[in-house]
Amino acid sequence: MWDDYLFPQSVDEALEMLETHGGEARIIAGGTDLTLQRQRGRSPTTVMVDITRVPGLENIEERDGYVHVGAAVTHAQVTVSSLIHSRAGVLAEACGSVGGPQIRNVGTLVGNVVNALPAADGAIALFALEAEAEVVEPRGRRWLPIAELYAGVGRCTVDSSLALITQVRFRPLGRGQAGAFERLAKRKALILPILNTAVVVSLDGTKIGQARIAIGPVAPTPFVAGDAAKSLIGKKPGEAAVSQAARLASDAAQPRYSLLRGSAEYRKSMVEVLVRRALTRALAVASGEEGGHAQS
Repeated sequence: MWDDYLFPQSVDEALEMLETHGGEARIIAGGTDLTLQRQRGRSPTTVMVDITRVPGLENIEERDGYVHVGAAVTHAQVTVSSLIHSRAGVLAEACGSVGGPQIRNVGTLVGNVVNALPAADGAIALFALEAEAEVVEPRGRRWLPIAELYAGVGRCTVDSSLALITQVRFRPLGRGQAGAFERLAKRKALILPILNTAVVVSLDGTKIGQARIAIGPVAPTPFVAGDAAKSLIGKKPGEAAVSQAARLASDAAQPRYSLLRGSAEYRKSMVEVLVRRALTRALAVASGEEGGHAQS
């Protein structure tokens, strides 16, 4: 499947390996997608640069006002992390929905982003959390909003034959804030979602102060329903506000007909259902009305 498989001991060494092999090498961590792409002839990669032994990339930690998740962190690690559960429960929910146990134990959250599919569960939650990614390339390091990593279906703006994403970060959710993730699929595991959505809400006293709604796959990239989220601002949490936001999210969604996922009309109607469910749960937790993934 490849001519060489390398294990750099640092990020700088990984970059050197990529440069040495002039476009024929590619970064790999979990490899659950890349290995299949290689088997099917969709990737010309002949050298794999495995970053799972680079110190620090396996960490989940809170520092400098952000929660940081390293590039080697698997979905399973995110799912069971006490830090993620307490500071970004929506991400734990999303990563717990990915594939089955074998896939979650190998596949990484950052790999979910690099693969750039609009329905990737972990990525949808990161969009709701307004995450950023640290991109390291020969010219230096920079933080990019997660949306800037997506150029279309399966097209990441970071070329992993030249550069790598070392971590993602997001602001932790505090008191009066909460998130929720909802997913629709033909079965519970080992299947791509028909639809998924992640929401994050913040209360300002008795009213909604901020909201963020991310949905997939209803566009070539993960879709943020901005107008739907704005409609919640200043409203009291309740059925009327939630229903209006859910309708606006459905109106804005543009899913295509799919033999795998169903008709566009069906999926638009289900966007409204999923967004309503997610917002209702998140607002209840933010208001302290129920348990679950409450943020503190």
